[in-house]
Amino acid sequence: MSKKEGYIVALAGVPNSGKSSIFNKLTGGRAWVGNWPGVTIEKKIGTMRINSIEIEVVDLPGIYGLTAYSLDEIIARNFIVEENPDLVIVVVNATNLERSLYLALSILELEANTIVALNMVDLAEEQGIVIDHEKLSELLGIPVIPTVAVTGSGLKKLRELILEYVGRSKGRTNIVDYGYDLERAIRDVEKILQENVPEIIRKYPSRWISIKLLEWDEDVIRKVKSYAGGNEVIRKVEKIRAELQNKIDDLELFMTERRYQTILNIVKEVIKQTKAKGVTWTDLLDSILTHRFLGIFSAIAVLYMLFRFAFEISTPFVDLFSILINGYLHNRILGLKFLPSWLASLLADGVTNGVGTVVSFLPLIMMFFLGLAFLEDVGYMTRIAYLVDKLFSKFGLSGKTVIPLVIGFGCNVPAVMATRTIEDENERKTAALIAPLATCSARLPVYMVIAYAVFRQVAGAVVLSMYIWSVALALLVALALRKLVFKGPSAGFVMEMPPYIMPRSDIIGMKMWERSKRFLYKAGSVILIGVIFIWLLSVTGPSGFLGANALSSPRLLEHSWTGLLGKAFSETIFRPLNWDWRISVALIFGFIAKEIVVGTMAILYGIGESGLPAALAKLHAFTPVTGYAFMIFVLIYVPCIATIATIRSEMGSKYAVMAVAYELILAYTLALAVISFGHLLGVM
Repeated sequence: MSKKEGYIVALAGVPNSGKSSIFNKLTGGRAWVGNWPGVTIEKKIGTMRINSIEIEVVDLPGIYGLTAYSLDEIIARNFIVEENPDLVIVVVNATNLERSLYLALSILELEANTIVALNMVDLAEEQGIVIDHEKLSELLGIPVIPTVAVTGSGLKKLRELILEYVGRSKGRTNIVDYGYDLERAIRDVEKILQENVPEIIRKYPSRWISIKLLEWDEDVIRKVKSYAGGNEVIRKVEKIRAELQNKIDDLELFMTERRYQTILNIVKEVIKQTKAKGVTWTDLLDSILTHRFLGIFSAIAVLYMLFRFAFEISTPFVDLFSILINGYLHNRILGLKFLPSWLASLLADGVTNGVGTVVSFLPLIMMFFLGLAFLEDVGYMTRIAYLVDKLFSKFGLSGKTVIPLVIGFGCNVPAVMATRTIEDENERKTAALIAPLATCSARLPVYMVIAYAVFRQVAGAVVLSMYIWSVALALLVALALRKLVFKGPSAGFVMEMPPYIMPRSDIIGMKMWERSKRFLYKAGSVILIGVIFIWLLSVTGPSGFLGANALSSPRLLEHSWTGLLGKAFSETIFRPLNWDWRISVALIFGFIAKEIVVGTMAILYGIGESGLPAALAKLHAFTPVTGYAFMIFVLIYVPCIATIATIRSEMGSKYAVMAVAYELILAYTLALAVISFGHLLGVM
């Protein structure tokens, strides 16, 4: 290892290879999330220390190859060739060596300084597969180290290899032989590049650029054209391609087949099948959990248990937080005589009641994310995606749309960003417009408040119904969009299901904390600003400052800007829905972020020690019908400003306006339908 300040290691791997587990083990939780330059897709960066040397580890998106078909693949390969990391670790799934080696060969064609972490060797051996990693290392020409990420096996040796190989010079590796005609064409293109745009081959590997030009990679073509003389290069490459196509019909398919043939030859030499694969636990479980009919009922049951788990475990802690924050802390602040009355009101009625009510639901959010992380790591969430994939095809969508919707259950912003991995333009736009219908974690506190206030005994089932509505509405809206707006066939989707594994508590805990931390950050930033703004509108009106006690005085509150705004909406637009003006105000401010809905109601109803759900129940603010209609409305109407801004940045202002319009219309229509149905049944 040469001496250098600031080493960078890139971690690459196919989905379900254990890449995230290795990243977490190497960085030990010293990681943060940002955005890739110029795009809104998240990137994860961590640091590791080996023998007092600090190394930055960049977790590249999970991909199967380095084509220009998806933004994730372009991001990964651009990082490798342009950011020039000192080492690339390719995490290979030992249970599916062929699939993972395709990515490894693609990275080697980039002439990156590379080592391979052969992960999940324990699961491979359980299936009777033994891989000769030394032979694999010899054939690839790079180090290969067997690992079991979940137990940490092999990671000590991996760290030693990182220390040994980081910063080594790159070497040209021609593992794939594309045949006489194509290899000659590659050399010809390399010569053309050298003669016309020598600058580009000083930045990018000449063989890789030549291969991608012959594959007619649009991203690489743009790169070449950006140089003086680039157009001449493209013209000459087109001529070479035309000559090749007289001998080879589909150049891209032919090159892909040559790579896979190379991979099959390697696999034959390195894999030893020690015994015939018998029936495994994965096979037995999948016979039920992925069954056409039983699988759906199993998924509903598992998700219901997830919500019951989150409810039952978190309830005592939610109550405790509510008492401490909205009761004890609120009263202590109001009792501080040295504070001006307006400041005491701001801190107690604004900040404490607003943000505090949201924070009091942190135990519930954490328990939900804990259960979700467990299902992800055990391998079950992939099965749910598989089951939904069959259903989605009937609504003009491929299985890839499942991923943004699943991500949307956490947050709609990354859900919209995740649609960039969908190649088909019409399907991508459809997915981005239905992603906000995925009921994100920000809506969960709203559901919880209403469910506890009105449906306490069956709160879990009522909240689960919101998730069922979420998926059903997303599919119906997608079908309408594909039939009326974004017409065309849907693309296929290949889904790889990993074997079931026993997850590790440290990895699950890390996932839970990372997701919960984002919820806390949002509660402490956007929501803080929002509730202060709401407090200000509640203690002032057309006559000026109403006094710090306006929030505790219904008469004064009605004459505030908040009261006037809420009445204007409740007496006109929301009148058929039978919602109090304070509820109308909460929905209006919910445009900022859905968590503010809870904070706003906490402020406007002036909750005390009993907490918001108890206050709503005592005041009879909702009936079961109006409460359920309110939950439906919150589920559908504009999720938050950040999501709309993301749709605008991804697709343009026209589609952002389309999203706002259809969600508002759909939310109002369905909420009114619930109210009308309640009238018909006489259960208002």
